[in-house]
Amino acid sequence: MTYTVTDPATATVHTTVEDFGDDQVEAALASAADAHRTWGATSTVAERAGLLHRVADLHRERREELADLIVTEMGKVREGALGEVDFAADIIDYYADNAEQIMRDQQLEIAGDGTAVIRRSSLGPLLGIMPWNFPYYQVARFAAPNIVIGNTVLLKHAPQCPTSAAAIEQIYADAGFPTGVYTNVFVSTDQAAAIIADPRVQGVSLTGSEAAGAAVAEVAGRNLKKVVLELGGSDPFILLSTDDLDTVVQAAVDARLDNSGQSCNGAKRFIVVDDLFDRFAEAFTAGMAAVRPVAPTEPDAVLGPLSSERAAERLEAQVQRAVEQGARVLTGGGRDGAFFEPTVLTDVTPDMDVAGQELFGPAAVLYRAADEDEAVRIANGTGYGLGSYLFTTDPDQAERVADRIEAGMVYVNLVLADSPELPFGGVKRSGIGRELGYLGADEFVNKKLIRTA
Repeated sequence: MTYTVTDPATATVHTTVEDFGDDQVEAALASAADAHRTWGATSTVAERAGLLHRVADLHRERREELADLIVTEMGKVREGALGEVDFAADIIDYYADNAEQIMRDQQLEIAGDGTAVIRRSSLGPLLGIMPWNFPYYQVARFAAPNIVIGNTVLLKHAPQCPTSAAAIEQIYADAGFPTGVYTNVFVSTDQAAAIIADPRVQGVSLTGSEAAGAAVAEVAGRNLKKVVLELGGSDPFILLSTDDLDTVVQAAVDARLDNSGQSCNGAKRFIVVDDLFDRFAEAFTAGMAAVRPVAPTEPDAVLGPLSSERAAERLEAQVQRAVEQGARVLTGGGRDGAFFEPTVLTDVTPDMDVAGQELFGPAAVLYRAADEDEAVRIANGTGYGLGSYLFTTDPDQAERVADRIEAGMVYVNLVLADSPELPFGGVKRSGIGRELGYLGADEFVNKKLIRTA
């Protein structure tokens, strides 16, 4: 396997990087282990936070060139690319700002005399396996909390992201981090498995497909390593009532087309109560149809190409299979290379393949629900459980339905509201563990009890 940048908008091959040799893998492992002996044990929280602030600053200083890299690597529209760089910087600053609070001792109330505290400390080198859809954001939310804790990071990026991967590693070097604290590794799947199994590595975090997550978890389990997995999602967008249908429809379009529809936690299934369904379906279909896929460098581009022609072909096959099984296309369905039209499907039944699949691209499924109970049943009717979106004017209903939704995250009356302080993760086939917020800093850490008489 090689790491190759192929611009999905033009199919032009720009950069090819060979996999590491085994000697390079060993050097990276040794460097990460050596660095942890001093970084995790002798550096102060304030020192680690200060260097992280410099990493955030360098993201902002280099935002234009960083954005250009991922526009070419995976076709992200340029405004989205700039926004992603900014968000990554905000995440890094968040963990630097809150480092002392994250690492402070937790006093326990105990029976009897004396004291007891939970003291957090690092575990050692960690492997991060990152996806192509958010090349900077995904890395930031894994690396920043773990580095501020005192862990060291080996980072295997997606095969189509070698230039952004190298740029991130350069930022950590330029910020003044000791060698081995953050190391990019261009490794194959087999080499990644060997890294996970290596006794020097203490855990692995993966964001990616179910298949990749299962493979990583299997290797980690055999070697008794902690894992965090952020996998797929088929997030429901539930509309039960509204005083402003136009605003809800725009939120729905925005939630489906964010990152050209390539977000794990993007709304994908739109579940609308019967009395609003026809009006919502008409307006939503029109809103989707009004957005045309364009080159990601076009001014005000909203929808660019998918990450590759192969990804677009996969989505096309899912839509065609849904139609063969009885679904109806309200708009879209067409493909031109890696560009895919915004697509809306309806009349989907539980026995169809698409009912249990993740549509990773600008395609949505519309469901009609008779009432709240049926809406919740449809929402929970997949193996996924990442995010969810609920729109209602009834606060009591909002609380009730949010409790009933089987997901790691519920957003009520808003979309696109991710923030550094909010934990991110799912249940069921959507993964294990959390990232972001304080919970994201509590995954790869030794929570050591110290009991004193």
